[in-house]
Amino acid sequence: MRSLPMKRIVIVDYGLGNLRSVYRGLEKSGANPAITPDIEEIAAADAIVLPGVGAFRDGMEQIGEMQQVLTEAADSVPMLGICLGMQMLMDTSEEHGIHPGLGLIPGRVRRFPGGSGQKVPHMGWNSLTIEQSDNPLFAGFGPDEYVYFVHSFYADTSMEYTLTSTEYICSFSSSVGCGNSYGV
Repeated sequence: MRSLPMKRIVIVDYGLGNLRSVYRGLEKSGANPAITPDIEEIAAADAIVLPGVGAFRDGMEQIGEMQQVLTEAADSVPMLGICLGMQMLMDTSEEHGIHPGLGLIPGRVRRFPGGSGQKVPHMGWNSLTIEQSDNPLFAGFGPDEYVYFVHSFYADTSMEYTLTSTEYICSFSSSVGCGNSYGV
């Protein structure tokens, strides 16, 4: 019996991100990921992970030359944006002004409205409502799974691109997907 070839999973290093946490999580799941800022390695990947921590504008500035490679790769390669990486997959963000994103998932990143009596940033455990139960990204998840959030901005997109939603101040898309691009 022949084993299947190992997929090349690349974690994009653009200077802002929880690279080691993502690396360890993928490694624990049996993958052999690589962390790289190299455009050629990103272009040759079988799957791409775009992590991130920080402000949208800074993330997009740091992506720089990688932007074209990422948008071209999204046509044929699965891509997963995590945290800020998810936000950067969207069309625009209103964090510190209006800024364009990668435009891989239609929608806008918005700040939670104030004055509701709930704290911003949204920090802590909250449930997911699975909106697209046939999506393999959430295979094995039951109803109202709990995940941990730390964010002041959320993805505002249509139900067509909403994989899960969550209630905090407002209902928001807590995970999104379009084509080969996914964000959590």
